[in-house]
Amino acid sequence: MPTTHRSPLRRALFGPALAALLTAVALCAGDAAARVFPYGPRHRSVNDLGNQFVPFHAQLWDLLHGRAEGGLLFNWRSGYGMSFLPDLGTYLTSPFAVLVGLFPRADIDLAVYVVTVLKTAAAAAAMCRLLLAQCRGPRWTAALLGASYALCGWSVIEAAYNPMWLDGLIAFPLLCLTGEWALRGRRAVLAPLVVAVCWTANFYTAYMATLGAALVLLVRVVLTREGARTRLAVIARAAGTTVLGIVLAAPVLLPLFLSSGQAYPGWNREFLPVSWADLFARLLPGTYSFSSPAVFVGTGTLLLVAALPFHRAVPLRTRLWWSGLTVAVALSLQWAPTHLAWHLFATPNGSPYRQTFVLAGIAVIAAWTGLAAGPPRPVALAAGAGVLAAAVLRAGGSPLVTAPGYALFGGGLVLAGAAWWGLRHRRLARPAAGLLALVLLAQAAATTAYGHRGKLGGLDDYPSWGPAHTAHAEALAAADGWPAYRTDPGRPALSGNDPLLLGGEGGSYYSSHTPDVFTRTMAALGAGWTSRGRNVQSLDNPVTDAVFAVGARLRSDGTVRRTQVPPLVTIRPPGPPLSYADDSPFANQEALLGARVYEAPLAPGVCRAGTDAYLWAPEYNATARLADGPAFRLNGSAPRNRAALQPMGPSSGASSALVFDAAAPPRWTLSCLDRHRLDAAVAALRATAATSVRVGPSGIRAGLPEGATGTAVLSVPAIAGWTCNDRPASAHLGLVALPLSPGTGQLSCTFRPPGLLPGLAALAGGLGVLLAVALHGRHRGRAPGQAGGPA
Repeated sequence: MPTTHRSPLRRALFGPALAALLTAVALCAGDAAARVFPYGPRHRSVNDLGNQFVPFHAQLWDLLHGRAEGGLLFNWRSGYGMSFLPDLGTYLTSPFAVLVGLFPRADIDLAVYVVTVLKTAAAAAAMCRLLLAQCRGPRWTAALLGASYALCGWSVIEAAYNPMWLDGLIAFPLLCLTGEWALRGRRAVLAPLVVAVCWTANFYTAYMATLGAALVLLVRVVLTREGARTRLAVIARAAGTTVLGIVLAAPVLLPLFLSSGQAYPGWNREFLPVSWADLFARLLPGTYSFSSPAVFVGTGTLLLVAALPFHRAVPLRTRLWWSGLTVAVALSLQWAPTHLAWHLFATPNGSPYRQTFVLAGIAVIAAWTGLAAGPPRPVALAAGAGVLAAAVLRAGGSPLVTAPGYALFGGGLVLAGAAWWGLRHRRLARPAAGLLALVLLAQAAATTAYGHRGKLGGLDDYPSWGPAHTAHAEALAAADGWPAYRTDPGRPALSGNDPLLLGGEGGSYYSSHTPDVFTRTMAALGAGWTSRGRNVQSLDNPVTDAVFAVGARLRSDGTVRRTQVPPLVTIRPPGPPLSYADDSPFANQEALLGARVYEAPLAPGVCRAGTDAYLWAPEYNATARLADGPAFRLNGSAPRNRAALQPMGPSSGASSALVFDAAAPPRWTLSCLDRHRLDAAVAALRATAATSVRVGPSGIRAGLPEGATGTAVLSVPAIAGWTCNDRPASAHLGLVALPLSPGTGQLSCTFRPPGLLPGLAALAGGLGVLLAVALHGRHRGRAPGQAGGPA
């Protein structure tokens, strides 16, 4: 009977494709079991997924389809004008991100979900490819281990709603693969390109993946190479590859790093390790915690890792090194100095165990190292099961463990042990493979579903695109007048980045790169925030609308309030430099407007009839109202949240006294806006403002009135990177400004992210080095990537 042989390509693709398929099935099954979007009515967009990442992908969709206000360097939509390249590099430079452009814009939530599944599946395929490159073994077992890595607890619970972290999950096996190439002196051109893609996709997790890959390479060098000179040569090749790859990513990385240094400071806290009971509890499937390491990688994989020290078919030296590395990395999660090293020497604002995926990857490599020598004998399996049982018993005091988690772990341990034993018998190989796959799928799906339960119970969630989003987007589009005036999505917001999600050119902005100058300027004017100042909210106030040229604002009832406002460029008369007052947003607004428009109350809490009452109580966390008006909710839970300056409505005199529905805050001010004064101030600004305004993707040109003197002010935050008329821009009360010379008739301002030009220069140098490497390879008569054996 003729034997059918798979082609080399089919053989190469079989393992990675199977790993990807298993991963996608388990992930989707868990989401369906939890009845979360897109399989049920529950929201999937918890925390920053709905607040940041989905809106940023919506902006990418608009860029891909030519509908964005701005370009790759600058974003006109958010925060009245923000640098976009750092956000692009932080959230959107993954090769998978552009796939959102294939979906309808109204399906942006579905698009992000599909990208999430594809990234996780790609991580499984990459790990399978790495394992097969390190040593020979059955491709289906490599596929199972690759899937167990991609379905680790960290991936399905934490990275699932931080999709850019999944790029780190992919990067770890890819960077380990570049280490394998350095070990064999191969693929000298391809390797730096792989490093560049990994660091460009998400530098934060790529940094952690690089540290982990360096540790893996160190063990591989010690175990497979002899002599200090040979080992140092391998390490030097790997280091050179990594440095060159990072240099190639410099046009994104340098602006990103500089922007991080200019961002509003986040939450600084001291690292406190979790209890050992909690740490061991996270070995179990079906556990959830925001602040402990989700190290679960499937019971079958854990059993191989635990059995490795007792697996006599593996040389003792190999067992000691891989077991030691796994334990050492696990311990590094709990020690403050190594914790800081994993996280770029700054404790994260959120989950403190973001490096857990590296531990999962190293555990999988250790498991494969043992399995490649043959399935463990029953004695080794029994010893490994005993180690896991002891760990689970140690977890007994943790509140994280559950009865279903114990059942899943215990049943999985028995079945996995039987399956690994069955692999020693040829006729039982296929049933054993099916059993291992079933255990992995069941445990991963259950962990995914349980994670959704924990996230929905403890984190904010945001609705997927629906009728409310469509109605808001259509209203904003109908009111659009850019660049003659801005259109603001208003408050209350559907997300922290409504301008990106819905359209318009509003004041709200939420990013890891929210500039310090922007947060402090908006806070001085009375804006509210969440996320400790990183999520600045739009300010519903006619004075700031006039200053920032907001001519249309979406109201909570879905209608649009239109106002005549000055253009984006106004002229302020000569005078001494101004600064904001510490405790009066009303005085600060007047300073920026250039006119007095507020008046003091007639009595405490009472505005004159015919004026509009505005309450400033940044720490107040309850409702307040005028005696004859509706109640308004202020969210001032310091230091995380700051309540915005709140419009209370028109006053009718003494009958409209201010009423707090809870204990009055220690710090509050009521001020009364005179609309007639405001109208006169706006008219004066319009009379001397720019006569024409043209806006480009990263710049603005304006024609100035004849004989203009004083200072030209752009209604754009004075973030670093602006030049006007070929001079570095100055600042006027936190906005971009330029003192005018006599006879200046045109204003031309351009934004370039700091670090972009040095980054491009570094890229050019890196490409030169890469070209020299390629030519050197050709000169030696050997095409790059074709020396040595398969890898």
